[in-house]
Amino acid sequence: MPKYQRLCLTLLLPLSLSIPFANSEAQIAANIRYDTSNDIVSPVSAQHGMVVSEQNLATQAGLDILKRGGNAVDAAVAVGFTLAVVLPNAGNIGGGGFMLIHDAKSAKDIALDFREMAAKGAQRNMYLDAQGNVAPGRSLFTHLAVGVPGTVAGLSQAANKYGSLPLKDLLAPAIKLAEQGFVISPHLAAILDAEREHLGAWPSSRAIFFKDGRPLQAGEKLVQKDLAQSLRLIAAKGPSAFYQGSIAKKIAAEMAQHHGIIDADDLKNYHVAERIPVKGNYRGYEVISMPPPSSGGVHIIQMLNMLEHFPVAAQGSNSAQNLHLLSEVMKLAYADRSEYLGDPDFINVPVKGLTSRAYADELVKKINPDYATPSAQIKPGHPQPYESDQTTHFSVADTFGNVVATTYTLNLNFGSGIVARGTGIVLNNEMDDFSAKPGVPNAFGLIGGDANAIHALKRPLSSMSPTIVLKDGKPFLVTGSPGGSRIITTTLQTIMNVIDHHMNIAQATITPRIHQQWMPDQLRYETGISVDTLKLLERQGEHLKPSASIGRTQSIQIEGNQFFGYSDPRNPDGSAAGF
Repeated sequence: MPKYQRLCLTLLLPLSLSIPFANSEAQIAANIRYDTSNDIVSPVSAQHGMVVSEQNLATQAGLDILKRGGNAVDAAVAVGFTLAVVLPNAGNIGGGGFMLIHDAKSAKDIALDFREMAAKGAQRNMYLDAQGNVAPGRSLFTHLAVGVPGTVAGLSQAANKYGSLPLKDLLAPAIKLAEQGFVISPHLAAILDAEREHLGAWPSSRAIFFKDGRPLQAGEKLVQKDLAQSLRLIAAKGPSAFYQGSIAKKIAAEMAQHHGIIDADDLKNYHVAERIPVKGNYRGYEVISMPPPSSGGVHIIQMLNMLEHFPVAAQGSNSAQNLHLLSEVMKLAYADRSEYLGDPDFINVPVKGLTSRAYADELVKKINPDYATPSAQIKPGHPQPYESDQTTHFSVADTFGNVVATTYTLNLNFGSGIVARGTGIVLNNEMDDFSAKPGVPNAFGLIGGDANAIHALKRPLSSMSPTIVLKDGKPFLVTGSPGGSRIITTTLQTIMNVIDHHMNIAQATITPRIHQQWMPDQLRYETGISVDTLKLLERQGEHLKPSASIGRTQSIQIEGNQFFGYSDPRNPDGSAAGF
């Protein structure tokens, strides 16, 4: 029998929800009461394999593949396609993302970049009005917001190159759930209700997610016949069905009808990039993460390099001293993110400099241990001399020693809100992750510059940070999170909680988190941080702002031959399961 994570949760559903698109799922998660007593929480344990995702039906799909003898990549691909059905606000085949693979047989680490791409007709100023200002909503809720999707290409390449089972077998669970439907949970129902205007603007979206003029409610079934047919075509014909076949024609027709710029050639010419992961060492552990166009891996390693200068364990988890240090380190990293990070196929990203220990040695000199440095006084550093919202994550480990960390996205909840007519496919609004205008924040408040400017065929910068930690050369931790700009800091704190504070993965997950991204100059914090600690931080000059939930990690810890998994209870629909 599989071992499942069991959580005692109370979901509080307000009568009405008025929630900004970028934060709606986080705000809903803030209404979930879960126990944060570290001494009573334990992860799920198993001996042969583990799957952790944000939706229990997807977790089960991956577990079934492992039980059939499939490897971690097979299971991850099954989870990815299944989430496109059962987690429609974030799981997708109309978006893109990153997959990080540790292949045990070759001891090789692989980074698959299937991030969305700008269409060939994209232009730098396409979201500016006649006065040169960013036109509200154009990069978020129109057909111009959609980047060329990469998920189908990415999952298919992973299966064909690193998996062991036929692609059609990996798609079977998703097809069945789309065809027969599944019961809407209270959590998903709350998200649908919060996004009623977003989804309700498009007839093709209303046809799927609405009933009798209102969003589907808890206990009702979500049946997605068109999506089932699209998945069947991919199962039968592979990714060409999506990028060159009838699905491609329907997406191109949807774009042409609404003045979008993606056409048949854009879809046909999409390609997955296989990249070299970024790597660093932290207190004797090897940290492996996603390279640009993800900013996550670079800055996780950059921040860990700075943190290694300090006695983090002695400071104690979430002490005022510890949180002040974290805030200062985060500011320095996010300032650099605004200046240097972008698509490495278009710009020279100083990855080696940003992740060098020598550069970290210089940055820590800027940290005042007693007082917060105002963000306005922090400018991007100079790493070159050292050169020599909505998203979901899932983690898988198998009995062969392989592990997979995958983060993929539509950007905001349900992406653009647009379903390509006749496909059942929700389309992303990933173009907002470009810098529409230097110095103007995007939906997550992140500021970018020329490095992340819009350009045809370019991939937008991302915060997605699928991460693997090795101990003595073998997988020790597999983790990642959704959460827009909060992904990087969430993943960082998970690593620190396990390595520095010696928490098991369940304790590391439920511990309250903070987030600081340089601009705006705010230290956001979750409920659970002590009032006395917050008072001390205020005295140190930190600008505190209470936050809804920060991140939703899906993690696996491996000790010897034992797997320990835990799904973040900030989303009650997730689960960890092993056998």
